[in-house]
Amino acid sequence: MQFLVSVIDDGQASASRRTDSASAAEEAAVQTFNDRLRADGQWRFAGGLAAPAESVVIDSRGDAPIVTEGPLIDADEYVAGFWLLDLPDVDTARSIATEASAACNRKVELRQLL
Repeated sequence: MQFLVSVIDDGQASASRRTDSASAAEEAAVQTFNDRLRADGQWRFAGGLAAPAESVVIDSRGDAPIVTEGPLIDADEYVAGFWLLDLPDVDTARSIATEASAACNRKVELRQLL
């Protein structure tokens, strides 16, 4: 089973006045967590995302595409990064997501890929 673990920034970036809001200690904890996921064969891919202000929304459902600069939804919380993981079951996914939250010191959202 594959799972998406989304990292939620709820003010850290704006408080640090940076788009990459992780401290050196958080980055080290995430690297250690990633290394373990790789060693266990659970890590597929992970990455950080640019700030929402750098987003572009594109809607090509009509006759001509509509391109809008900025995020789809302007919110105080947003997805700042993610992991894509191979895990055997939902219980393991919940456990790993709990560890991910601790490693990055952020809330995370867990969703199974269909």
